[in-house]
Amino acid sequence: MSASQHGRPSVTIIGGGASGVLLAAHLLRDPDTDIRVTLIERRGQFGQGVAYSARSRDHLVNVPASGMSAFADDPEHFWRWLQTKGFPAPQGAWVFAPRRLYGAYLGDVLAAAGQSHPGRLIVLAEEVLSVQQTKSGVETVLANGTSVISHHAVLAVGHETQPARGRGLAVTVGSDRDTPLDRDAEVMILGSGLSMVDAWLTLAQAEHRGPILVVSRNGFLPKGHKNVPPLSIDAADVPFGTNINYLLRWFRDLVATTIAEGGDWRQVVDGLRPYNQRLWQSWSLHSKRQFLRHLRPWWNIHRHRLPPDLHQRMTRAVATGQVQLIAGNFTGIERHGSGVRATIRRRGTTELQTLDVARVYDCGGVSVDVAASSNPVIRDLVATSHARPDTLHIGLDVSDDCAVIDADGKTSPRLLVAGPLTRGKFFEIEAIPDIRLQCARIAKRLLEAKLQDAG
Repeated sequence: MSASQHGRPSVTIIGGGASGVLLAAHLLRDPDTDIRVTLIERRGQFGQGVAYSARSRDHLVNVPASGMSAFADDPEHFWRWLQTKGFPAPQGAWVFAPRRLYGAYLGDVLAAAGQSHPGRLIVLAEEVLSVQQTKSGVETVLANGTSVISHHAVLAVGHETQPARGRGLAVTVGSDRDTPLDRDAEVMILGSGLSMVDAWLTLAQAEHRGPILVVSRNGFLPKGHKNVPPLSIDAADVPFGTNINYLLRWFRDLVATTIAEGGDWRQVVDGLRPYNQRLWQSWSLHSKRQFLRHLRPWWNIHRHRLPPDLHQRMTRAVATGQVQLIAGNFTGIERHGSGVRATIRRRGTTELQTLDVARVYDCGGVSVDVAASSNPVIRDLVATSHARPDTLHIGLDVSDDCAVIDADGKTSPRLLVAGPLTRGKFFEIEAIPDIRLQCARIAKRLLEAKLQDAG
C-alpha cells in the first residue's frame, strides 16, 4: 500500500482520458501549491480516451482548433501547439484537426504539467477496482493488490466502451472484433450520429464498396459547421424553467428572425451554448425526459456538427446510395451463417423486417444505464450504495460542485466526478469547451481545500 505524504495535499484521478488529463493540468497550474496528483489509467495511454485514440487521419475533432484549448483563459493554446507541429492550416485557427493529434496534444499538456513541477505528478498504468472513503481521505484499490491513499479522489472515467446493444454480436469500431471485411459486404450501423460517421470513415478508409445501412430512430444526419460568429443572447431573454414546447417556440422564432436578418441558424445554437447547462437544470424531471425522448436527436444533429469537408463527403455517400439511411427501431440480432441477421421496424410501420448483413456496428450513443456500467469502480460504488445513479440513470448523481451523492442522499466530502459521468446534472458536458471549465472549477475547489486537509 502506498501512503500519501502527510501534510502534503493529494488528489487521485481515476481515468486518464481528456477529463482526467485536463483536471491534472489545472491542478498543477498553481505554482504555489505543493499538491500531489496521481493519475491512473488502465490502458496506460494518457489523453487518448474513446474520442482521441482514433488513429485515422480522417477522424477529426468536431470543434475548430480555436475552441479546443486545454485552458479557457488561454484560448490559443492548442492552436499554437498545432503551429509548432507544422500543421497546415491556411484558414487559420478555424481548422478541424485529426483527433489523434488532439490526443497527442493532451499528452504534451500532461507532460508539460509534470515537468514544470517535478515530483508532483505520478502516472500509473493500472486498473482501479474500487475507491473507499475514510474520515481523512480516500483509498483507491488497484487490481495489482496495492492501494493509493490521497485526501481526495476524482472519477474521470469518461464514456462506456462496450456496446449497449446487440447481445454481444454488434461490434465497436476499432475494437479487436472489428476485423477486416469483404469490401463488397453489406453492413449495418446502429445510430446516425457522430459515432456513425466514425464507422463510415473507417470503412471508407478500407475502401469498402458494399452497401452501408444506417438505422436510427429518426434517420437524421449531423449538420455541418459554418464559420459564423455566435449570436449574442442576453440571459434575461432566455426562457429558463419553462416547458419544452414554449422553449422550442422561442428558439424557432429566434432562428427565423436571425435568418431573416441575413444570419444563420448555427449562430443561435452557438449563442445559446453558455446557457445550456442552466437551461437543463431549470427543467422539471418530466421536461428532461421529454427532451431526451423526443428532442435530443434533433438537438444533437444541430449542436454536434461535422467539419464542412467531412459533411460534404457524408452527404455525397448518402446521395450516391452507398450509405442508406433507415428511420426505424432496431429490435434484435442473431447469428446467421458467417454473418448476422438483424431485425428492425421501420418508422411508421408495425411490420418487422429481417436483414442479413456481414456485420453490425453499434454506434447508438452513450445512453448506457450507469447502474449497469462495465467499469468496476462505478459498479462497486453503486452496489455498495456509496454512489447512486442520477434520476435519469445517464450518469452518477452529483452535487452542483461535482461531489458524489450516495444512496442516502449524502454528499461526499472526498469523492468527486468530472466529465461525461456528470451528464445527469449538467447534460452539456461532452465537449472540451465544457469539460475544461468544469475541470477548472473542480481544481479550484480542491486547491481551496488543501489547507484544511494538509494542515
